[in-house]
Amino acid sequence: MLEHLRAPFKKLIEPLAKALISIGLTANAVTVIGTIGTIVVAFVTGITGWLFVGAVVLTLLVLADSLDGSIAKLTTGGTQFGAFLDSTLDRIADWALLAGVIVFFSLHADWWYDISQSSPDYISWVGVGAAMVSMMTSFVTSYARARAESVGFEVKNGIATRADRLVIILVGMAITGLTHHGLWLAIDMVLLAVLGVATVFQRVLEARRQMAAGHRTYQL
Repeated sequence: MLEHLRAPFKKLIEPLAKALISIGLTANAVTVIGTIGTIVVAFVTGITGWLFVGAVVLTLLVLADSLDGSIAKLTTGGTQFGAFLDSTLDRIADWALLAGVIVFFSLHADWWYDISQSSPDYISWVGVGAAMVSMMTSFVTSYARARAESVGFEVKNGIATRADRLVIILVGMAITGLTHHGLWLAIDMVLLAVLGVATVFQRVLEARRQMAAGHRTYQL
């Protein structure tokens, strides 16, 4: 979904990209600023519990991630280091989003759980556990591709790409913000964890298949 939105969004933000260039901002600077913005908003969202507003702002930040690419296209045309930096900071942004979810479950269980109850708060437990698994799979999914490429094989397959994961997280946050109940975000995190694990296995199996065939599919 987000990938489809980026193309028209790039046309809309081109004037903004030109304005940023005019004040001396580089593509790499915008990449860093965008990542810092995502980290701040993700944690503020988790701490305050303003999930719907946070989801909207984070969606705009994710879409604005195209700004650095637009600036690079208009200036240097893009560099190897710029691509490396963007990919590296994307991992930090992914961590921040899921860390914000964990913070939310830790601070706002009173939305759905009465502390006087004798039964455990299963919703928070499941939500935090699934978010931690999702965090791990997001890193391993990216690493599997990078490691395969380092030895000459292209492994980009999988049921849940980064764009898919972002949509799942942001939609889950928005729905939870509107319903004021953590059950929806917990279910969302379980779905994300399951799809993340499946994606890791898909990439490992694809790498194994290509390596067994011995035909390199990625140009180093």
